[in-house]
Amino acid sequence: MSAATSQSAAARHVPVLLQAVLEYLTPQPGQIIADVTVGAGGHAQAIAERLGPTGTLLALDQDPTMLTLAQRRAYPCRVLWCQARFDTLPAILAKNSVIALDGVLADLGVSSDQLDDPRRGLSFLQDGPLDMRLDPTAAIPTAADLLAQLNERELAEILWRYGEERFSRRIARRIVQTRQQQPIRTTAQLAQLVRSCVPRRGRIDPATRTFQALRIAVNDELGALQRFLECLPRCLRRGGRAVVISFHSLEDRLVKHTFRQRDLWLVLTKKPVRPDAAEIRANPRARSARLRAAELLASGT
Repeated sequence: MSAATSQSAAARHVPVLLQAVLEYLTPQPGQIIADVTVGAGGHAQAIAERLGPTGTLLALDQDPTMLTLAQRRAYPCRVLWCQARFDTLPAILAKNSVIALDGVLADLGVSSDQLDDPRRGLSFLQDGPLDMRLDPTAAIPTAADLLAQLNERELAEILWRYGEERFSRRIARRIVQTRQQQPIRTTAQLAQLVRSCVPRRGRIDPATRTFQALRIAVNDELGALQRFLECLPRCLRRGGRAVVISFHSLEDRLVKHTFRQRDLWLVLTKKPVRPDAAEIRANPRARSARLRAAELLASGT
């Protein structure tokens, strides 16, 4: 991505539920706050403005392209940049000699810049290779690898568990039948395969759940989220706040259950905060966002 393209992408990036993030995270001058999914930097920049020159922002993202994009913005505080996944947060704090954080933000959504890049294979709206790795440098199997290597039962299990796809067995059977004739390597191939065996209902494309499930499986997203949530009490000071934005029920369920540990957390959002109609009109991809926040009652160290 060129510098001009990066600047343009950062300018069009719209952070989801920004005012709610600031309300529940309550960044103050001089604090140390981590944005562990910095993306294009929209949330991070707004947080940095509240932290001021005496504050510190720890900015993580597993995607080096997103870090480069975020670094194009101006931050009026000290920023520590790190290419890492959020479940490694304790090690990142130790490496940077940070004892405890005042707040943590995790926006679990895939950014528009990642979705709109056909080389990433995250969307069926444009044809591209079936990659789906959120860290394109990671030595892990791609979505195409999974489709080629897993048996019918394993494929159906992924589609059901991570996509809640009720036609999972039918799709898995068609994948196995198709790959015997030709490898499934592109987003267009997979999307057409799913559409050919799943009836369309409403405006949602039949391939949506399959693409979601494969992306989650490729990146071990739910495993990483569980490990992140488990390590959070060791990373925050007492009274520190955690804000998590999820985009589907599987993520939201994990966050909700974690914050229900009453010996550790004071829940600040009895119900998840959702974007209003105006925000959804301005940013349709925000429609499924759910924000939950909690305050740490006791250190987990």
